[in-house]
Parts: sequence; C-alpha cells; structure tokens
Amino acid sequence: MSLIKTEKIRKEYGQDSDSMTVALENVSFSIESGEFVAIMGPSGSGKSTLLHILGFLDRQSSGQYFFDSKSIDDYSDDQLAFIRNKKMGFVFQAFNLLPRTTVLENVKLPLVYSGIKESLWDEMAINAIKSVGLEHRIKHDTSHLSGGEKQRVAIARALVNNPQVIFADEPTGNLDTKSGQAIMEILQNLNEKSGHTIILITHETTTAQNAKRIIRIKDGTVESDQKVEKQLRADKEYIK
Repeated sequence: MSLIKTEKIRKEYGQDSDSMTVALENVSFSIESGEFVAIMGPSGSGKSTLLHILGFLDRQSSGQYFFDSKSIDDYSDDQLAFIRNKKMGFVFQAFNLLPRTTVLENVKLPLVYSGIKESLWDEMAINAIKSVGLEHRIKHDTSHLSGGEKQRVAIARALVNNPQVIFADEPTGNLDTKSGQAIMEILQNLNEKSGHTIILITHETTTAQNAKRIIRIKDGTVESDQKVEKQLRADKEYIK
C-alpha cells in the first residue's frame, strides 16, 4: 500500500471564471513508505501548493488524496491536525524557529501537542538533536546559530515525534553550498539509515538529484516522474 496517493488533484483559487486561477490540474502519483522523492519545479509551478495539500495544510478543490490508504475526506479537521503532528514533520526554508529560546526548547515544541508525557520530552528532544549532530548546542539560543545550524534544529524538531514522513520545503534555499550539502546529507541518512520517507520541494536540479526520484511540476501539472540514476548519485558523492 502507498503511504501517499493522489488521484487527479485539482486546486483552484477564485469564485468565478473571470477571477479563477488553477494552481494544480490532474496531479496523480503514489509515494511508497521509505522513498526519498523530490518535487521539483520553477517558482509558480504549483509545487508549494501541492506540498500544502500533502501536508494537510490545505485541501484540494477536486480529486482524491489518500494518506496511509485512507482518503483525507474521511478525516475530521481534528483528526487531520493530530495526524499532521504525529506522522508528519516539516522543514522550511525560513527555519521558523522560536526567537530568544534555546535549541532544546525549539525541538520540544511539537511535543506540547502530542499527548506524550512531559517527563519524556527532554529525552526525546535530546535524541533528535543528537541525530543531527548538534548536541553541543543544546542550551544555545537559536539566534546565535549559523544558518546551517538553524536548519539542523528545524530538522530535529521535525524528527522529534518520529514521523512517517518529512516534508522539506526548499531546505537549502537560505544556505551556502557547503551548508546546503550538509543538510542534504542529513536527509539522505534519515532516509537510508532510519527509513524515513522524505519529500523534498525544490527548484534546484542539483538539490533534487540528492533524492532517489524526481517528480517535475510545470504549470500545475506533472511533467515527468523519474528515478534518479544510481550513477548520478554516486558521481555527486565522488565529487564531494
């Protein structure tokens, strides 16, 4: 069974034909548990709109979206919020960290809404922080971190509930090349060693090629859906 499946997803904005904008049209694909998939396209192609639908942050206008073999139309809003917190992790280009708080406090944030006993929060957060190599920064204020370190905190926060899938929306967009590649290596390790499903949103070909499969979006439709050749990934490793 697919973890994620979309069937003829359409997303439109506006109430009448004169003002209507179609952001997505006839988008269909499946993503299996444990895959690392890049959704790639230029600005305005619809990839961020698609991410919002996949992450339960928005709803399609028509078509069907199945998560874990169940249509999202069968979930209440409260159920969708619960699944989003427990089974999904999000990493954004802008980091979205709480200002003037420590790394530990930022990573613990999703646990506030998890129903997990508070006595377990520190241990869970520390384990997530260690998984991204930032244990030496646990008590540091996030405003004092570099961009690459801030994104590692964001990844640790996304991991703290041990979600089924991590959505990474342009995670290297605010980083230099070296820091960006370090973030991609973390995502690759989470996929290959921990088995997390990774869905990467990017407009950059070199970033997308870190994935194992690339779905290209253009003008709101799926232009292509191809696996990344193993040799290409191996060449990127060699060049590093």
